[in-house]
Amino acid sequence: MKTVTDFPRKVIEFPDMAIVMPDGCRLSARVWMPEDAAQTPVPAILEHLPYRKRDGTTARDCLTHPYFAGHGYASVRVDMRGNGDSEGLMDDEYSEQELEDACDVIAWLAAQPWCSGAVGMMGISWGGFNGLQVAAKKPPALKAVISLCSTVDRYADDIHYKGGCLLGENFGWASTMLSYSSRPPDPALAGDNRWRDLWLSRLENQPFLAPLWLRHQRRDGYWKRGSVCEDYSAIEAAVLSIGGWHDGYRNTISHLVANVEAPVKGIVGPWIHKYPHFAAPEPRIGFLQEALRWWDRWLKGIDTGVEADPAYRAWLMDSVRPARWHAVRPGRWVAEPAWPSPSIELRPIEIIAEGGEPRLVATPQTCGMAGGEYFPFTYGPELPGDQRPDDALSCCVDQPLLSEPLDVLGAPELALTLSADRPQANIAVRLCDVHPDGASELISYGVLNLTHRNSHEFPEPLTPGEIVTARVVLDQCAYRVPAGHRLRVAISTTCWPMIWPSPEAVSLSIESAKLTLPVRPLAAADEVRFPEPEAAAPWRIETIRRANSERHVDRDEKTGIVTLTVEDDFGEARDLDHGLVHGSAVRERWTIHPDDPLSARTEIAWTQTLSRSEWSIRTETRSTITCDRENFHLAASIEAFEGDQPVFRREFSDSIRRDHI
Repeated sequence: MKTVTDFPRKVIEFPDMAIVMPDGCRLSARVWMPEDAAQTPVPAILEHLPYRKRDGTTARDCLTHPYFAGHGYASVRVDMRGNGDSEGLMDDEYSEQELEDACDVIAWLAAQPWCSGAVGMMGISWGGFNGLQVAAKKPPALKAVISLCSTVDRYADDIHYKGGCLLGENFGWASTMLSYSSRPPDPALAGDNRWRDLWLSRLENQPFLAPLWLRHQRRDGYWKRGSVCEDYSAIEAAVLSIGGWHDGYRNTISHLVANVEAPVKGIVGPWIHKYPHFAAPEPRIGFLQEALRWWDRWLKGIDTGVEADPAYRAWLMDSVRPARWHAVRPGRWVAEPAWPSPSIELRPIEIIAEGGEPRLVATPQTCGMAGGEYFPFTYGPELPGDQRPDDALSCCVDQPLLSEPLDVLGAPELALTLSADRPQANIAVRLCDVHPDGASELISYGVLNLTHRNSHEFPEPLTPGEIVTARVVLDQCAYRVPAGHRLRVAISTTCWPMIWPSPEAVSLSIESAKLTLPVRPLAAADEVRFPEPEAAAPWRIETIRRANSERHVDRDEKTGIVTLTVEDDFGEARDLDHGLVHGSAVRERWTIHPDDPLSARTEIAWTQTLSRSEWSIRTETRSTITCDRENFHLAASIEAFEGDQPVFRREFSDSIRRDHI
């Protein structure tokens, strides 16, 4: 990535600009803008997050925001209420208070003498989510959004539920936010006599969000609020949607491009959950240059040609050997002028013939261990590995060897006729690329809670033995299957730890199954190109402890219990400008017995540290989820230390009834 330090306009930075909300709550903003913005006002670009601008997102902020400022924008990174250096309290993700605050920030920015009155909103993940949700509220000054790794449906396509199945990441993310939001503001900004009061108030009111999310196991009004798919027409700002094939939010780009009536474009690369100018697997792209084209057109009125860009640009990945990490994914850029594309053939493939012998699917609870993380994040061993261990536990149907390459672009679907022997059952479907030597690489997957086969809002129990129909929509993908390889459809009743198991072990009898495959004419070469990535100067830090990521799967040969252990040490570093030292680490244990779905157990422990000179704090969070046939059982705790002295402890405990899950 090329580092740029010479910009058209000289940049100045404000590390702690106060933005006071109508109720008096002070939000802290880090702002970069041209030195002469007061004389020549500029549009503003807002990123509104809970992830701490002082130490949490600083690495990416330094690359991105000064770059925009140097090209004639006020680039504004705001700590959300109740997080980082801002006052107030946070009670949930994407709350009405959060969205109202963002609208108030936009209005405040537009009214500043250094702002032209036009505002854009940008963000990845949380910031991508709230950018779309704020756009749907139509604040007058908001003209454009760049949303990365986000969703249009908070229930069906986020970290909570998928296909009506409870995602393991639901609990994982609640545990993460319990830790993230447990840290205090920086005393250097909040004041030596004030930071501690703000911290203790934050700790005393800190929510553990897993019980809240588990009280909404159906797609009810809680999830509909903030799901922009409820009314795409509410979005009137121009939207650039970006995602990655190795991220959990790969479907959003297609949904937005197909449904938003305002100007909209989509880009999907081979990336994990990162901004694409420094993401992996490579190739990276010049995201900041692409973003400037978007901002210049919609915030400055300059004709940059973005309206003539293809509706949907995607990196069509070549087949590679399965591995837990890929530094590079070879392939090519393909472009569709319209999306959905008339050039894509929806090809039906009979997997299990109607009227033939039914196929039995009864999977051990450990099936799914080869699936990787829901949204890989650490540049470490988090991608799906060789699928053969899971294939061996599943019902697999292989297609004939391909005599020529096959380009798949879109969302495969599997239509099934089946029966179950229990009133609640899950089904997981994987589409795999089988190499000549038998190696099995994951192309796409989908899961469905069969009680949700007709509705996520009104689930219906299965009648054991009764034949029903169901449709499993797999995730969007862009993949070339080479000649000499074959496609495999692998069907299982479990996908641990991606989804939480059914309350009873399940057997399915599949009477018929038909795959619909979105097939695109072969792309000979790149159909579009992007500039090489460039960015502003990187964060100036001293590394104290290097980051490291590990995954281990262990079987206790005496008890049969299988344990997945994930250890992510995010390291420790000192900011060379203001001296704050920050560090964090997490350890996860996911345990289950192959024959017992009620043995499922997850334990997550986080440590966060901050220090400067003689001052230091540490927070420790612990959380656990288990279940029985009727209930989920949750427990969590926060401990906080100033130096070595404990200053706060709080415990959470709850049991929540299972609702068709």
